[in-house]
Amino acid sequence: MTVKEYVKTRKEEIKNLVLTMERKPSIAIVQVNEDAGSNAYVKGKLKDADELGIHADLIKLPLETTQEELLKVIDELNNDDVHDGFIVQMPLPKQINEDTIKLAVSPKKDVDGFHPLSSLAPCTPKGIMNYLHHEGIQILGKNAVVLGRSNIVGKPMAKLLLKESANVTVLHSKTTFEDMSRYIANADIIVVAIGKQHFLDNRFTYKPTAAVIDVGISRDETGLHGDALPDLPVRLQTPVPGGVGLLTRLALYENLLEIASKK
Repeated sequence: MTVKEYVKTRKEEIKNLVLTMERKPSIAIVQVNEDAGSNAYVKGKLKDADELGIHADLIKLPLETTQEELLKVIDELNNDDVHDGFIVQMPLPKQINEDTIKLAVSPKKDVDGFHPLSSLAPCTPKGIMNYLHHEGIQILGKNAVVLGRSNIVGKPMAKLLLKESANVTVLHSKTTFEDMSRYIANADIIVVAIGKQHFLDNRFTYKPTAAVIDVGISRDETGLHGDALPDLPVRLQTPVPGGVGLLTRLALYENLLEIASKK
């Protein structure tokens, strides 16, 4: 099943679940940027909420908002009874420290799953794991390679794969090409999140049974591109666009429902 088909099926399930709930779940999205990618992402999240029957509020703040002002908004959202959860859309203006903001969000309302005390997994790794399970990709005892070590994707992705007893290797900018080639050739699952267009290409060899999950996204005059060259000789490869972004948005609402169902 393609990512789009899978997401469509899951959305229908979530929509039906929301219909059975006494109270409609509610989310707030705080945005302090004019980033084109963020605008598209927020638009998509609001569209998803509408389709799922979930109440969503966009709180758009001016670019000159100070860290103190944003922290005040976060404090209000942490303590209100209206929203089950909320997110602060990244990136943030240079006058605001992203780590400070992530820690300011209450773990009880952290639908992004970024807070170290949050019981929820970050949306991108969670969405990927759910899709791998749905597609019958075996994880236990398999070789998983994660390219990239960011706090949002790479590290939590490795953690979730380890939790399910995969043999996990994290590759990064200091890994030699020779070592990288060896690990990739033996990988059953490859998650690439480095933001380098078509980095995974025909220079590498792949197991025909491998699954390639392409998280990276870059743009040029011809459009959007992933970190992996399309149509690699593998069993499963997620497309860009129309791949991991949809899984991330879906996982956001799965996290929200998890919070709302505990109330």
